[in-house]
Amino acid sequence: MSIGSFIKKQFIDILQWTEDTDGVLAWRYPMEDMEIQYGGSLTVRESQMAVFVNEGKIADVFGPGMYKLTTQTLPVLTYLKNWDKLFESPFKSDVYFFSTRLQIGRKWGTPQPITIRDADFGMVRLRAFGLYSYKVADAAKFYSEISGTRAEYTRDEVEEQLRNLLIATMTNALGASSLPFLDMAANQALMSQTIRERLAPEFERYGVALDNFAVTNVSLPEELQKAIDTRISMGMMGDMAKYTQYQVASSIPLAAQNEGGVAGLGASLAAGAVMGQAMAGGLAGAAGAPGVPAPAVPPAAPQAAAADDPTARLQKLKELLDKSLITQAEFDSAKAEILKKLVG
Repeated sequence: MSIGSFIKKQFIDILQWTEDTDGVLAWRYPMEDMEIQYGGSLTVRESQMAVFVNEGKIADVFGPGMYKLTTQTLPVLTYLKNWDKLFESPFKSDVYFFSTRLQIGRKWGTPQPITIRDADFGMVRLRAFGLYSYKVADAAKFYSEISGTRAEYTRDEVEEQLRNLLIATMTNALGASSLPFLDMAANQALMSQTIRERLAPEFERYGVALDNFAVTNVSLPEELQKAIDTRISMGMMGDMAKYTQYQVASSIPLAAQNEGGVAGLGASLAAGAVMGQAMAGGLAGAAGAPGVPAPAVPPAAPQAAAADDPTARLQKLKELLDKSLITQAEFDSAKAEILKKLVG
């Protein structure tokens, strides 16, 4: 081995990390059997920290900057090694670099549904998904609690631990919440803030700062979601009797275009009116005292009903039009007037 190779192998003048591999949060400088030159330089770039470890004990921690390695800049290491002030020889120490860059756009989700007690639906199983961002804030604590003496520690490895912590904290937060699911889903910003406040101290225990946490989706099992959709649809319909009348009235012009269509529509119109009254009565009964039937609607007099029957009037108009006793314009005008009265 040449003298040059021997010197290169034995002494290190510059300690630095260029972060040439994405996703690495902690990296140990490859010392092998080399020693650090007394008076050598340590370069810690922006968004980095460096930690000197002596025989398993954390010594000095450095933030961004360039440092000359002497007993003055390594006070803790000097104390651990019992150096005197005249020490000027190469020394051994493990050096770890940590990336403190913000890790953004990290995804989280519940692998299994979380069971919670809901004020509206009782016991429900929900799933949630979202994004979060974090960074290494305390290199010494991160080294002690998570990364340890590994040659490198990646983002994927730490996120596996953080994700378990996140799901556990989120389950406790949702389980203790008194907010119904519908209010929770409608205000995801408040939900995100509540969970973030619970997560931040848990992350801090490991030297990690939680920068942002967002819930982007909360979903229920398909069968419960269908039940909610049905309830929303019922609310949007409003007065069921008027809704049924409107549906029937909308079908009359189409039936009038077909021969015999208006006559055949009579039965459907009557059935629709009865259905609308029954549904309206049912909703009114549900809103009142249980077990009390809705008051019966007295039937209209047969002659009066026949005189006011829009189906009979439309049929009569169609017969007059077919016999050329009235014009198409007169038929359309009279038909529109009848439909207008019917719909109200």
